[in-house]
Amino acid sequence: MRKFLSFCAVICSVITFAQQQGKLRKVAAVGFLNVENLWDTIRSADYIDGTKDIKNPAFHRSIPLDSIKFLEAEKYDGQWSDGALKGKKAVRYQSGSEEFTPKSPKNYNTKIYNAKLANEAKVISELGSQYTKTAPAVVGLIEVENRQVIEDLIKQPALAKFDYGIIHYNSYDYRGIDVALIYQKRRFTITNSLKKELKVYGDNGKREYTRDILVVTGFLDNEKVAFFMNHWPSRRGGEAISLPKRNAAAALLKQQMDSIRTADPTTKLFAMGDFNDDPVSSSLKNHLKAQASPKDLTEETPYLNLMYPLYKKGIASLAYQDAPNLFDQIIVSKNLISDQVTKEYSVFKAEIYAPAYLVNKEGNYKGYPFRSWNGDQFTGGYSDHFPAFVILQKEP
Repeated sequence: MRKFLSFCAVICSVITFAQQQGKLRKVAAVGFLNVENLWDTIRSADYIDGTKDIKNPAFHRSIPLDSIKFLEAEKYDGQWSDGALKGKKAVRYQSGSEEFTPKSPKNYNTKIYNAKLANEAKVISELGSQYTKTAPAVVGLIEVENRQVIEDLIKQPALAKFDYGIIHYNSYDYRGIDVALIYQKRRFTITNSLKKELKVYGDNGKREYTRDILVVTGFLDNEKVAFFMNHWPSRRGGEAISLPKRNAAAALLKQQMDSIRTADPTTKLFAMGDFNDDPVSSSLKNHLKAQASPKDLTEETPYLNLMYPLYKKGIASLAYQDAPNLFDQIIVSKNLISDQVTKEYSVFKAEIYAPAYLVNKEGNYKGYPFRSWNGDQFTGGYSDHFPAFVILQKEP
């Protein structure tokens, strides 16, 4: 496998907007990390209790397999979606659950789980800290198994002192992984959260279960914001064949962003995550209509892809099939772009975060992200993606 040396351009500034002479004013970091299969060690399944309200965490929760016998459930052969399961009680088995257990070839035990938690917490705590001198205000998470692993994550010493809250919904993803958001309670106040199921279908007409889009609105340091966490369908089967699924994800994301922006144009929007496409891909350019430059922003095209300049420099956040890709992106609404520092937050800088310890230093994977797993072998690494963050600034 050829060396992927372009990864060695480590901490890269993507785009820098207005700044004043001297120090930055009030700042905040918003970012995300693909935590690469953050599972606990317990074989589990999803239990859906459709008699409860959809927004109740007990509507769809993760449960240990040995507790299923104590719960009321019916045989269910229909389509898995919140709407279809209203009034029903059913168990959905996760295809990935058995892989991450002590009895699996991975020997995934408590020691490895704790090491994994500590690694992810270290990275999260550092996102943007070279500018803010603290941990990020809001962080998106990708590839979490359930709420419990997030609870364990925010209790890690690197994060516990920041008092993070959690927003998480179980999805019907075929492997059993979800997206989530954690936030510093003293800085971000939630007004609403929901998940939007992405319904995509294979060539055989059958639904393929993937991650939801998480939508969260609230106030970040007293400013109205909305976050959209994404983990779009993979390129499994080939980029061209799978592209319609990501186009569908882009259309759903745009609909959600447009809806919030129409209801209140002052809300500042952040769409972020692993899009499994580059900034120039059809899904992002033509369906989401994310623009490459601030000069291209209009009322009809109000979303800016902060990662486009980095992509044009040849910088990547991962290697897919041994080729560089920038799948990890942050897209913002045009009211976050300003050529002056004002009393409201605007974008100062966006970056892919790749300090030396997150980069493989030798072998066939030199320059790649230092991932947690090499097949069934735990490497002691962090993720197969570099994380991303954006720094916001305003006058105090």
